[in-house]
Amino acid sequence: MEQVVVVDHPLVQHKLSLCRRVETQTWQFRGLVEEITALMLYEAIRDIATVEADLVTPVGPGKGTQISAKEPVFVAVLRAGLGMVPGALRLFPYARAGHIGLYRDHDTHIPVQYYNNLPPDIEDVDCYLLEPMLATGGSAVHALTLLKEAGAKKIKIMSLIAAPEGIKAITDSHPDVTIYLASIDEKLNDKAYIVPGLGDAGDRLFGTA
Repeated sequence: MEQVVVVDHPLVQHKLSLCRRVETQTWQFRGLVEEITALMLYEAIRDIATVEADLVTPVGPGKGTQISAKEPVFVAVLRAGLGMVPGALRLFPYARAGHIGLYRDHDTHIPVQYYNNLPPDIEDVDCYLLEPMLATGGSAVHALTLLKEAGAKKIKIMSLIAAPEGIKAITDSHPDVTIYLASIDEKLNDKAYIVPGLGDAGDRLFGTA
């Protein structure tokens, strides 16, 4: 499971537990997803390129560290991935963002694409796919394929929770993509929902349940 990183920081786990609770309201859920995303991204960028830089403090000259990599690109899988974008942009306010629209057919559980709008010139930048839940993994696999077809070479995926089935789908299809998670849950039920999960992330983010 070298391809999978579980961010088990106590604060991430605390906020994820609040997300799972059935009594958590829409506005609370939305804020928690934003906060968890920022905390997980903090871990996901640990290997980002940096350089030593000269600087002047109010006391005198000194040395510091600056990020040398280009601003990353964040790609949200619609619609639930939209809830993760504010947390990512909190750390990188000048980053570009893309959107991939997919929905899962309720009978076949196969992803159906209806929208694809990615920034240009993403060949040499770090790209982060934002997908709160990896159930079957079908939507994420499809979205990763679209990113690669657009030229992306450095891709990570960030999700709050995943079922083992979803992780396997991604590792089998995209063994070069690192998966960042807050939790690996038990399984999928017969409707392909994650157990114990947190419900439908899109419905809970936008109050449509």
